[in-house]
Amino acid sequence: MGQQIVTADAFAGKRFAGNPAAVCVLGSRADEAWMKKVAMEMNLPETAFLVPRAAEASFDIRWFTPTGEEVALCGHATIASSHVLWTEGHVKPSKKLTFHSKSGPLAAERKRVDGEDWIELDFPSLPDRPRRSDGVLKKALGVSPRYVGSYGDDLIAELEDESTVRKLSPDYELLKTLKVRGVAVTAEASRATKAEGYDCVSRFFAPGIGINEDPVTGSAHCCIGPYWAERLGKKTVVGYQASARGGVVRVRVDGDRVGLGGQAVTVLRGEMQS
Repeated sequence: MGQQIVTADAFAGKRFAGNPAAVCVLGSRADEAWMKKVAMEMNLPETAFLVPRAAEASFDIRWFTPTGEEVALCGHATIASSHVLWTEGHVKPSKKLTFHSKSGPLAAERKRVDGEDWIELDFPSLPDRPRRSDGVLKKALGVSPRYVGSYGDDLIAELEDESTVRKLSPDYELLKTLKVRGVAVTAEASRATKAEGYDCVSRFFAPGIGINEDPVTGSAHCCIGPYWAERLGKKTVVGYQASARGGVVRVRVDGDRVGLGGQAVTVLRGEMQS
């Protein structure tokens, strides 16, 4: 029997929205070269590999991009992994999940929000540090950011308004020359978008790791959420990532941790031949 693989759209309540991820629940540790090949074959923004630990509902987790590069933290593939573990019968839905990653321990649990089922991840907060905007970033984005900060291996850039974020057409080749994993651009939501229940909008570009524009980026909201929570005076921020697919991320700020909330839906199940 081959290896089961499931794909799910994360940070979305319906198929063909949000951010797709492939999930492999393994029986034991796999060769890293094999995992990279699987991720390249799936050609999705991330492929997650899970290995159960002795403790109940506890798993090692690793994430790989379509170029075979491993990332240290990925929100949408963890949402997808949690969804798959609960819906495919690996773990009872009532059980809280614990993940062991290169970014430390992470957790996931099911919650009811406004009468709907959501998944909330316990992730580290990633506060930004101010960084002077250089000419390369400005030229790559085609606009002058109001503010630029760095967090982890990424940059956050606040733009003038929501319309600027949505209309942005960056130079991906030039973005590749920046010594960062990716660039999150964000702005406070417009009055109309706030009326829909959102506090901020964003987009995320990571051409250096094979993803020109990520549909929805959980890890970026570990910074975007606290960034807007501080400026808006809120504990919970609802962000809309304005990619072509679009997706919603709820961020609950709790000290040096954040609760990343999202939904997920299964798209397909398959079996990889050995």
